[in-house]
Amino acid sequence: MRKLSATYIFPGNNAPVKNGILVCENDGTIIEIQQQKENQPEQAGLEFYSGILVPGFVNTHCHLELSHMKGVIPEKTGISDFVKDINRLRHNETKNQEEIVRKTDRKMWANGIAAVGDIANSSVTIPTKLKSKIQYHTFVESFGFHPSRAEKSFSIAQEVKNHFTKNGLSASITPHSPYSVSKPLFKKIRKDAATEKSMLSIHNQESKAEEQFFVDGTGSILHHFKNNLRIDTSFWKATGKSSISSVLKYLPEENHLLLIHNTFTKKKDIENLKKHRSLSNTFFVLCPLSNLYIENQLPPVELFQNENLTICLGTDSLASNHQLSVFAEMLTIQENFPGIHLEEIIRWGCYNGARALKMETQLGSFETGKKPGINLITGIDFKHMKLTGKSKLKRLV
Repeated sequence: MRKLSATYIFPGNNAPVKNGILVCENDGTIIEIQQQKENQPEQAGLEFYSGILVPGFVNTHCHLELSHMKGVIPEKTGISDFVKDINRLRHNETKNQEEIVRKTDRKMWANGIAAVGDIANSSVTIPTKLKSKIQYHTFVESFGFHPSRAEKSFSIAQEVKNHFTKNGLSASITPHSPYSVSKPLFKKIRKDAATEKSMLSIHNQESKAEEQFFVDGTGSILHHFKNNLRIDTSFWKATGKSSISSVLKYLPEENHLLLIHNTFTKKKDIENLKKHRSLSNTFFVLCPLSNLYIENQLPPVELFQNENLTICLGTDSLASNHQLSVFAEMLTIQENFPGIHLEEIIRWGCYNGARALKMETQLGSFETGKKPGINLITGIDFKHMKLTGKSKLKRLV
Protein backbone atom coordinates (compact mmCIF):
# COMPACT_ATOMS: atom_id res chain seq x y z
CA MET A 1 0.00 0.00 0.00
CA ARG A 2 1.12 3.57 -0.74
CA LYS A 3 0.01 6.87 0.72
CA LEU A 4 0.64 9.96 -1.41
CA SER A 5 -0.10 13.52 -0.45
CA ALA A 6 0.36 16.87 -2.17
CA THR A 7 -0.64 20.49 -1.83
CA TYR A 8 -3.83 19.54 -3.69
CA ILE A 9 -5.31 16.34 -5.05
CA PHE A 10 -7.42 16.80 -8.19
CA PRO A 11 -9.66 13.70 -8.42
CA GLY A 12 -10.46 14.36 -12.08
CA ASN A 13 -14.24 14.55 -11.70
CA ASN A 14 -14.66 16.43 -8.41
CA ALA A 15 -13.40 19.50 -6.59
CA PRO A 16 -9.71 19.48 -5.53
CA VAL A 17 -8.83 18.30 -2.03
CA LYS A 18 -6.30 20.40 -0.14
CA ASN A 19 -3.57 18.44 1.66
CA GLY A 20 -5.47 15.20 1.16
CA ILE A 21 -3.95 11.72 1.17
CA LEU A 22 -4.38 9.42 -1.82
CA VAL A 23 -4.27 5.80 -0.65
CA CYS A 24 -3.64 3.12 -3.29
CA GLU A 25 -2.41 -0.42 -3.69
CA ASN A 26 1.17 -0.89 -4.85
CA ASP A 27 -0.13 -1.50 -8.39
CA GLY A 28 -1.93 1.86 -8.38
CA THR A 29 -5.46 0.66 -7.66
CA ILE A 30 -7.19 3.47 -5.74
CA ILE A 31 -8.42 2.70 -2.24
CA GLU A 32 -9.59 6.14 -1.06
CA ILE A 33 -8.84 9.84 -0.68
CA GLN A 34 -8.46 10.80 2.96
CA GLN A 35 -9.04 14.30 4.30
CA GLN A 36 -6.28 15.38 6.69
CA LYS A 37 -7.33 17.14 9.87
CA GLU A 38 -5.52 20.19 11.19
CA ASN A 39 -2.54 19.39 13.42
CA GLN A 40 -2.82 15.71 12.42
CA PRO A 41 0.43 13.90 13.32
CA GLU A 42 2.62 12.88 10.40
CA GLN A 43 1.84 9.40 9.12
CA ALA A 44 4.60 6.83 8.69
CA GLY A 45 5.46 6.14 5.06
CA LEU A 46 3.55 9.14 3.74
CA GLU A 47 4.95 10.50 0.45
CA PHE A 48 4.39 14.27 0.26
CA TYR A 49 4.85 16.34 -2.89
CA SER A 50 4.71 20.08 -3.42
CA GLY A 51 2.31 20.34 -6.34
CA ILE A 52 -0.90 18.61 -7.42
CA LEU A 53 -1.76 14.95 -7.97
CA VAL A 54 -3.95 14.19 -10.98
CA PRO A 55 -5.11 10.97 -12.67
CA GLY A 56 -3.43 9.59 -15.78
CA PHE A 57 -4.34 11.55 -18.90
CA VAL A 58 -6.49 10.32 -21.78
CA ASN A 59 -5.27 11.23 -25.27
CA THR A 60 -8.58 11.10 -27.11
CA HIS A 61 -7.16 11.62 -30.59
CA CYS A 62 -3.84 10.37 -31.94
CA HIS A 63 -2.31 8.86 -35.11
CA LEU A 64 0.37 6.60 -33.63
CA GLU A 65 1.23 5.03 -36.99
CA LEU A 66 2.39 8.42 -38.33
CA SER A 67 5.12 8.74 -35.67
CA HIS A 68 7.83 8.24 -38.31
CA MET A 69 6.74 11.54 -39.93
CA LYS A 70 7.92 13.82 -37.13
CA GLY A 71 9.36 17.02 -38.59
CA VAL A 72 8.72 15.93 -42.19
CA ILE A 73 5.83 18.32 -42.99
CA PRO A 74 6.33 22.09 -42.67
CA GLU A 75 4.18 24.10 -40.26
CA LYS A 76 1.32 26.52 -40.93
CA THR A 77 0.73 25.59 -44.58
CA GLY A 78 -3.02 24.93 -44.20
CA ILE A 79 -5.03 21.72 -44.32
CA SER A 80 -4.92 21.18 -48.10
CA ASP A 81 -1.13 21.27 -48.33
CA PHE A 82 -0.88 19.20 -45.15
CA VAL A 83 -3.17 16.48 -46.54
CA LYS A 84 -1.27 16.55 -49.84
CA ASP A 85 2.02 16.01 -47.99
CA ILE A 86 0.54 13.23 -45.84
CA ASN A 87 -0.69 11.39 -48.94
CA ARG A 88 2.63 11.91 -50.70
CA LEU A 89 5.00 11.04 -47.85
CA ARG A 90 3.29 8.65 -45.43
CA HIS A 91 4.26 5.53 -47.39
CA ASN A 92 7.89 6.51 -47.91
CA GLU A 93 10.11 3.61 -46.94
CA THR A 94 10.92 3.72 -43.23
CA LYS A 95 12.87 0.64 -42.15
CA ASN A 96 12.36 1.23 -38.44
CA GLN A 97 8.71 2.38 -38.42
CA GLU A 98 7.61 -0.24 -35.88
CA GLU A 99 10.47 0.67 -33.55
CA ILE A 100 9.55 4.37 -33.81
CA VAL A 101 5.96 3.45 -32.93
CA ARG A 102 7.15 1.50 -29.85
CA LYS A 103 9.32 4.40 -28.68
CA THR A 104 6.44 6.86 -29.18
CA ASP A 105 4.12 4.65 -27.14
CA ARG A 106 6.66 4.49 -24.29
CA LYS A 107 7.11 8.26 -24.47
CA MET A 108 3.36 8.79 -24.16
CA TRP A 109 3.37 6.57 -21.06
CA ALA A 110 6.20 8.63 -19.57
CA ASN A 111 4.14 11.75 -20.40
CA GLY A 112 1.46 10.53 -18.02
CA ILE A 113 -0.95 9.13 -20.61
CA ALA A 114 -3.07 6.17 -19.51
CA ALA A 115 -5.32 5.69 -22.55
CA VAL A 116 -5.44 6.67 -26.21
CA GLY A 117 -8.11 6.91 -28.89
CA ASP A 118 -5.90 6.10 -31.87
CA ILE A 119 -6.60 6.47 -35.57
CA ALA A 120 -5.29 3.69 -37.82
CA ASN A 121 -5.22 3.01 -41.54
CA SER A 122 -3.11 -0.13 -41.21
CA SER A 123 -2.12 -2.87 -38.78
CA VAL A 124 1.39 -1.53 -38.08
CA THR A 125 0.58 -0.51 -34.47
CA ILE A 126 -0.78 -3.91 -33.38
CA PRO A 127 2.51 -5.34 -31.98
CA THR A 128 3.06 -2.20 -29.90
CA LYS A 129 -0.52 -2.09 -28.60
CA LEU A 130 -0.40 -5.74 -27.55
CA LYS A 131 2.53 -5.03 -25.22
CA SER A 132 1.74 -1.45 -24.20
CA LYS A 133 0.97 -0.24 -20.67
CA ILE A 134 -1.48 2.17 -22.29
CA GLN A 135 -5.10 1.21 -22.98
CA TYR A 136 -6.06 1.80 -26.61
CA HIS A 137 -9.23 2.00 -28.63
CA THR A 138 -8.39 2.04 -32.33
CA PHE A 139 -10.58 3.97 -34.76
CA VAL A 140 -9.97 2.30 -38.12
CA GLU A 141 -10.38 5.14 -40.57
CA SER A 142 -12.21 4.75 -43.86
CA PHE A 143 -12.05 7.34 -46.62
CA GLY A 144 -12.81 7.67 -50.30
CA PHE A 145 -14.21 10.81 -51.88
CA HIS A 146 -15.44 9.27 -55.13
CA PRO A 147 -18.57 7.07 -54.82
CA SER A 148 -16.98 4.39 -57.01
CA ARG A 149 -14.46 3.65 -54.23
CA ALA A 150 -17.02 3.02 -51.48
CA GLU A 151 -17.05 -0.78 -51.63
CA LYS A 152 -13.26 -1.11 -51.79
CA SER A 153 -12.63 1.52 -49.09
CA PHE A 154 -15.03 -0.10 -46.65
CA SER A 155 -13.63 -3.56 -47.36
CA ILE A 156 -10.10 -2.34 -46.58
CA ALA A 157 -11.28 -0.84 -43.28
CA GLN A 158 -13.06 -4.07 -42.35
CA GLU A 159 -9.91 -6.07 -43.03
CA VAL A 160 -7.77 -3.78 -40.86
CA LYS A 161 -10.37 -3.75 -38.06
CA ASN A 162 -10.49 -7.57 -38.10
CA HIS A 163 -6.71 -7.68 -37.59
CA PHE A 164 -7.13 -5.66 -34.40
CA THR A 165 -10.13 -7.54 -32.99
CA LYS A 166 -8.59 -10.96 -33.73
CA ASN A 167 -5.69 -9.86 -31.53
CA GLY A 168 -8.11 -8.93 -28.74
CA LEU A 169 -7.75 -5.18 -29.31
CA SER A 170 -10.71 -2.81 -29.17
CA ALA A 171 -11.46 -1.26 -32.58
CA SER A 172 -14.23 0.27 -34.67
CA ILE A 173 -14.63 1.58 -38.22
CA THR A 174 -14.98 5.34 -38.51
CA PRO A 175 -15.13 8.01 -41.25
CA HIS A 176 -12.08 10.22 -41.80
CA SER A 177 -13.86 13.55 -42.38
CA PRO A 178 -16.99 15.01 -43.98
CA TYR A 179 -15.14 15.98 -47.16
CA SER A 180 -13.21 12.74 -47.75
CA VAL A 181 -16.07 10.23 -47.47
CA SER A 182 -18.67 9.73 -50.22
CA LYS A 183 -22.38 9.24 -49.51
CA PRO A 184 -22.26 5.49 -50.32
CA LEU A 185 -19.28 5.04 -48.01
CA PHE A 186 -20.94 7.06 -45.24
CA LYS A 187 -23.99 4.78 -45.52
CA LYS A 188 -21.85 1.66 -45.14
CA ILE A 189 -20.11 3.11 -42.06
CA ARG A 190 -23.45 4.20 -40.58
CA LYS A 191 -24.92 0.71 -41.03
CA ASP A 192 -21.87 -0.91 -39.45
CA ALA A 193 -21.90 1.53 -36.49
CA ALA A 194 -25.60 0.94 -35.86
CA THR A 195 -25.12 -2.85 -35.96
CA GLU A 196 -21.97 -2.93 -33.84
CA LYS A 197 -23.09 -0.09 -31.50
CA SER A 198 -19.57 1.19 -31.96
CA MET A 199 -17.82 4.47 -31.20
CA LEU A 200 -17.34 6.95 -34.03
CA SER A 201 -14.68 9.60 -34.53
CA ILE A 202 -14.55 12.18 -37.32
CA HIS A 203 -12.23 15.09 -38.12
CA ASN A 204 -14.55 18.09 -37.99
CA GLN A 205 -14.26 21.68 -39.26
CA GLU A 206 -10.49 21.67 -39.09
CA SER A 207 -10.11 24.39 -41.72
CA LYS A 208 -11.92 27.25 -43.46
CA ALA A 209 -11.43 25.33 -46.70
CA GLU A 210 -13.73 22.58 -45.38
CA GLU A 211 -16.55 25.10 -44.88
CA GLN A 212 -15.98 26.61 -48.33
CA PHE A 213 -16.07 23.18 -49.96
CA PHE A 214 -19.52 22.42 -48.54
CA VAL A 215 -21.09 25.88 -48.73
CA ASP A 216 -20.24 26.77 -52.34
CA GLY A 217 -18.16 23.87 -53.70
CA THR A 218 -14.94 25.82 -54.26
CA GLY A 219 -11.57 26.32 -52.59
CA SER A 220 -8.38 24.45 -51.85
CA ILE A 221 -9.96 21.10 -50.96
CA LEU A 222 -11.65 20.92 -54.35
CA HIS A 223 -8.32 21.93 -55.92
CA HIS A 224 -6.60 19.10 -54.01
CA PHE A 225 -9.05 16.48 -55.30
CA LYS A 226 -8.94 17.72 -58.90
CA ASN A 227 -5.28 18.62 -59.32
CA ASN A 228 -3.32 16.62 -56.74
CA LEU A 229 -5.35 13.40 -56.66
CA ARG A 230 -6.71 13.69 -60.22
CA ILE A 231 -10.22 12.70 -59.11
CA ASP A 232 -13.29 13.39 -61.25
CA THR A 233 -15.29 15.85 -59.10
CA SER A 234 -18.15 16.45 -61.54
CA PHE A 235 -20.56 14.49 -59.29
CA TRP A 236 -19.94 16.82 -56.30
CA LYS A 237 -22.73 19.23 -55.38
CA ALA A 238 -22.26 21.74 -52.57
CA THR A 239 -24.86 21.51 -49.80
CA GLY A 240 -24.94 25.19 -48.88
CA LYS A 241 -24.49 24.14 -45.25
CA SER A 242 -21.54 23.61 -42.94
CA SER A 243 -19.70 20.30 -43.19
CA ILE A 244 -20.98 18.91 -39.88
CA SER A 245 -24.58 19.89 -40.66
CA SER A 246 -24.21 18.18 -44.04
CA VAL A 247 -23.21 14.77 -42.62
CA LEU A 248 -25.03 14.49 -39.28
CA LYS A 249 -27.59 12.13 -40.83
CA TYR A 250 -24.79 9.61 -41.37
CA LEU A 251 -23.71 9.65 -37.71
CA PRO A 252 -26.25 7.59 -35.69
CA GLU A 253 -27.50 9.58 -32.71
CA GLU A 254 -27.32 6.57 -30.38
CA ASN A 255 -23.58 6.03 -30.99
CA HIS A 256 -20.76 7.72 -29.09
CA LEU A 257 -19.39 10.44 -31.38
CA LEU A 258 -16.02 12.16 -31.07
CA LEU A 259 -15.78 15.38 -33.10
CA ILE A 260 -12.09 16.11 -33.63
CA HIS A 261 -10.46 19.57 -33.86
CA ASN A 262 -13.59 21.78 -34.30
CA THR A 263 -11.27 24.68 -35.06
CA PHE A 264 -13.84 26.61 -37.09
CA THR A 265 -17.05 25.40 -35.41
CA LYS A 266 -19.66 28.13 -34.91
CA LYS A 267 -22.56 28.58 -32.52
CA LYS A 268 -25.10 27.76 -35.25
CA ASP A 269 -23.34 24.42 -35.83
CA ILE A 270 -23.69 23.57 -32.14
CA GLU A 271 -27.36 24.59 -32.15
CA ASN A 272 -28.01 22.32 -35.13
CA LEU A 273 -26.06 19.51 -33.49
CA LYS A 274 -28.24 19.77 -30.38
CA LYS A 275 -31.36 19.32 -32.55
CA HIS A 276 -30.09 16.05 -33.98
CA ARG A 277 -28.36 14.27 -31.10
CA SER A 278 -27.79 14.29 -27.35
CA LEU A 279 -24.78 16.04 -25.89
CA SER A 280 -24.40 13.17 -23.40
CA ASN A 281 -22.71 10.97 -26.03
CA THR A 282 -21.12 13.74 -28.13
CA PHE A 283 -17.55 14.76 -27.34
CA PHE A 284 -15.58 17.74 -28.65
CA VAL A 285 -11.92 16.77 -28.87
CA LEU A 286 -9.44 19.66 -28.98
CA CYS A 287 -5.88 19.33 -30.32
CA PRO A 288 -4.63 22.92 -29.98
CA LEU A 289 -0.96 22.31 -30.77
CA SER A 290 -1.89 20.49 -33.98
CA ASN A 291 -4.29 23.30 -34.93
CA LEU A 292 -1.46 25.81 -34.51
CA TYR A 293 0.91 23.55 -36.47
CA ILE A 294 -1.43 23.22 -39.49
CA GLU A 295 -3.73 26.26 -39.60
CA ASN A 296 -2.12 28.55 -37.00
CA GLN A 297 -5.57 28.85 -35.42
CA LEU A 298 -7.07 27.80 -32.09
CA PRO A 299 -10.64 26.49 -31.64
CA PRO A 300 -13.29 28.69 -29.94
CA VAL A 301 -12.81 27.08 -26.55
CA GLU A 302 -14.84 29.64 -24.60
CA LEU A 303 -17.82 29.10 -26.95
CA PHE A 304 -17.68 25.38 -26.20
CA GLN A 305 -17.60 26.13 -22.47
CA ASN A 306 -20.59 28.45 -22.71
CA GLU A 307 -22.52 25.80 -24.62
CA ASN A 308 -21.76 23.20 -21.89
CA LEU A 309 -20.12 20.81 -24.34
CA THR A 310 -18.10 17.83 -23.14
CA ILE A 311 -14.55 18.80 -24.04
CA CYS A 312 -11.68 16.31 -24.31
CA LEU A 313 -8.05 16.65 -25.33
CA GLY A 314 -5.96 15.01 -28.03
CA THR A 315 -2.52 15.39 -29.56
CA ASP A 316 -3.06 14.40 -33.20
CA SER A 317 0.12 12.91 -34.72
CA LEU A 318 3.82 13.67 -34.80
CA ALA A 319 3.25 14.70 -38.41
CA SER A 320 1.39 17.74 -37.00
CA ASN A 321 2.85 18.11 -33.52
CA HIS A 322 6.28 18.24 -31.90
CA GLN A 323 5.28 15.86 -29.08
CA LEU A 324 2.41 13.60 -28.01
CA SER A 325 1.68 15.09 -24.61
CA VAL A 326 -1.76 15.87 -23.19
CA PHE A 327 0.03 17.95 -20.56
CA ALA A 328 1.53 20.14 -23.30
CA GLU A 329 -1.98 20.62 -24.73
CA MET A 330 -3.17 21.67 -21.25
CA LEU A 331 -0.37 24.22 -20.99
CA THR A 332 -1.30 25.63 -24.40
CA ILE A 333 -4.94 26.02 -23.39
CA GLN A 334 -4.04 27.64 -20.07
CA GLU A 335 -1.68 30.09 -21.79
CA ASN A 336 -4.16 31.11 -24.49
CA PHE A 337 -7.33 30.99 -22.41
CA PRO A 338 -6.23 32.16 -18.94
CA GLY A 339 -9.80 32.43 -17.67
CA ILE A 340 -10.33 28.66 -17.76
CA HIS A 341 -10.05 27.06 -14.32
CA LEU A 342 -7.39 24.43 -13.78
CA GLU A 343 -9.94 21.99 -12.40
CA GLU A 344 -11.82 22.17 -15.69
CA ILE A 345 -8.73 21.63 -17.85
CA ILE A 346 -7.82 18.56 -15.79
CA ARG A 347 -11.35 17.19 -16.17
CA TRP A 348 -11.00 17.57 -19.95
CA GLY A 349 -7.68 15.72 -20.00
CA CYS A 350 -8.72 12.94 -17.63
CA TYR A 351 -12.35 12.09 -16.87
CA ASN A 352 -14.01 13.45 -20.02
CA GLY A 353 -11.56 11.57 -22.22
CA ALA A 354 -12.21 8.35 -20.32
CA ARG A 355 -15.95 8.85 -20.83
CA ALA A 356 -15.46 9.48 -24.54
CA LEU A 357 -13.62 6.15 -24.93
CA LYS A 358 -16.02 4.30 -22.57
CA MET A 359 -13.20 3.71 -20.09
CA GLU A 360 -14.57 5.75 -17.17
CA THR A 361 -15.11 2.65 -15.00
CA GLN A 362 -11.34 2.06 -15.01
CA LEU A 363 -9.65 5.41 -15.71
CA GLY A 364 -10.01 9.16 -15.57
CA SER A 365 -10.54 9.79 -11.86
CA PHE A 366 -9.36 8.86 -8.38
CA GLU A 367 -12.19 6.57 -7.28
CA THR A 368 -12.16 3.34 -5.31
CA GLY A 369 -11.27 0.34 -7.45
CA LYS A 370 -9.98 2.31 -10.43
CA LYS A 371 -6.41 2.13 -11.67
CA PRO A 372 -6.05 5.46 -13.51
CA GLY A 373 -2.36 6.18 -13.02
CA ILE A 374 -1.08 9.01 -10.84
CA ASN A 375 0.68 12.11 -12.17
CA LEU A 376 2.40 14.91 -10.27
CA ILE A 377 2.31 18.46 -11.65
CA THR A 378 4.66 21.00 -10.08
CA GLY A 379 5.21 24.70 -10.71
CA ILE A 380 1.58 25.64 -10.04
CA ASP A 381 0.43 29.21 -9.40
CA PHE A 382 -1.57 28.33 -6.29
CA LYS A 383 -2.77 31.90 -5.74
CA HIS A 384 -4.66 31.86 -9.05
CA MET A 385 -4.76 28.04 -9.34
CA LYS A 386 -3.24 27.92 -12.81
CA LEU A 387 -0.55 26.15 -14.76
CA THR A 388 2.49 28.28 -15.52
CA GLY A 389 5.51 28.31 -17.82
CA LYS A 390 7.37 26.58 -14.98
CA SER A 391 4.86 23.73 -14.62
CA LYS A 392 6.31 20.27 -15.08
CA LEU A 393 4.91 16.75 -15.13
CA LYS A 394 6.15 13.54 -13.53
CA ARG A 395 4.41 10.17 -13.58
CA LEU A 396 4.41 8.64 -10.11
CA VAL A 397 2.37 5.47 -10.70
